[in-house]
Amino acid sequence: MCVTAVESRPAGVLGESKSSSHRPFGARVKAFVALTKPRIIELLLITTVPVMFLAQQGVPDLKLVLLTCLGGYLSAGGANALNMYIDRDIDALMDRTSQRPLVTGMVSPRECLAFGITLAVVSTLLFGLTVNWLSAWLSLGALLFYVVVYTMILKRRTSQNIVWGGIAGCLPVLIGWSAVTNSMSWAPVVLFLVMFFWTPPHYWPLSMKVREDYARVGVPMLPVVASNKVVAKQIVIYSWVMVGVSLLLTPLGYTGWFYTAVALLAGGFWLWEAHGLQNRAKAEVTGAKLKEMRLFHWSITYVSILFLAVAVDPFLR
Repeated sequence: MCVTAVESRPAGVLGESKSSSHRPFGARVKAFVALTKPRIIELLLITTVPVMFLAQQGVPDLKLVLLTCLGGYLSAGGANALNMYIDRDIDALMDRTSQRPLVTGMVSPRECLAFGITLAVVSTLLFGLTVNWLSAWLSLGALLFYVVVYTMILKRRTSQNIVWGGIAGCLPVLIGWSAVTNSMSWAPVVLFLVMFFWTPPHYWPLSMKVREDYARVGVPMLPVVASNKVVAKQIVIYSWVMVGVSLLLTPLGYTGWFYTAVALLAGGFWLWEAHGLQNRAKAEVTGAKLKEMRLFHWSITYVSILFLAVAVDPFLR
């Protein structure tokens, strides 16, 4: 499904905002920070740092952790800013994005583009010169995948957008490992796959909640083009695969009893919530009674708990 022409949008969204440079300095700073989507980056760092503990089998060098986090923030922030630049037309029409800096005119498109490119360059050089070049290329690859493959190619064309586009959000796991070892191993690959299968059932419940927003601008998120029953079934399938993959670390010899116990308990509760959503969808429950956001909120808690177990496990073996 290809997106059709977007409806009329507020004046100035696609052009330069003449008043942006005359806004209060503090507000402008907050606007540029908002371009990086800090709340999303927090989640990316939650999956990066614990993997560094696993790779080190203990406490990694603090300076290395800080440099990796800084480089990761700048890289993901650059990707998010470029995403907002490309999506500024549809952001103006969606309720959940109507207050983004480009829509309000707090930042001009030209400023946003320059900001995003600058962060991309700085983050790549920071990784390469202070961490290692393997991490630098992985970071740049994640940025380009998110901006080009997801935002420019997949997002407006296919309901599988978040499935394959989510690969960009899986790469911080590899970056955390490579930052410590300057190499790859099966452990980060397993955790990469956990995040790959986690992303769709994490995002689809939110898409179910705001499907009218996506439908209005012609973005074919799965809940826009499929019924709640179909979406919930896909969520359950991905959830089972995700939990199964998360349990591979122990038989492969990377984790012990603590991680396994946490993965089983957290994964079991996830599956309970996923099947609950599916049952409500089968009963054709709609509106607030569908409670799709319960799984969305739990998904964030789940990944935080799971990766905390990744970090703690080496100390309990």
